[in-house]
Amino acid sequence: MVFHALGDPMRFRIVEALRTGERAVNDLVDKVEIHQSGVSRHLRILQEAGLVQVRPEGQKRIYSLRPEPLRELNAWITSYRHFWEARLDRFAHALKQKQKRQLPDKKENSK
Repeated sequence: MVFHALGDPMRFRIVEALRTGERAVNDLVDKVEIHQSGVSRHLRILQEAGLVQVRPEGQKRIYSLRPEPLRELNAWITSYRHFWEARLDRFAHALKQKQKRQLPDKKENSK
């Protein structure tokens, strides 16, 4: 559900806007430049995914990020990071080897 929620570009923009702290719905409307009804719909989806929480402040609703799902997402991504880093290291090594083999050819062609 977290991937689905963050996969939408507008919801991702809302999450990015909340990174700096709590915001009221109207602040988010100004920040992401869509109608209030659209922001509210996206906030509901983010709340259902557990990514945001809401607290009432008078007649306003103040939204903030919940760090727990983002920590879980980071832990999941980190578990795959070593796999990709090893592949990228092997790719970088192969690329350097290929460049070394091609370098003498370039010197001979410039004579």
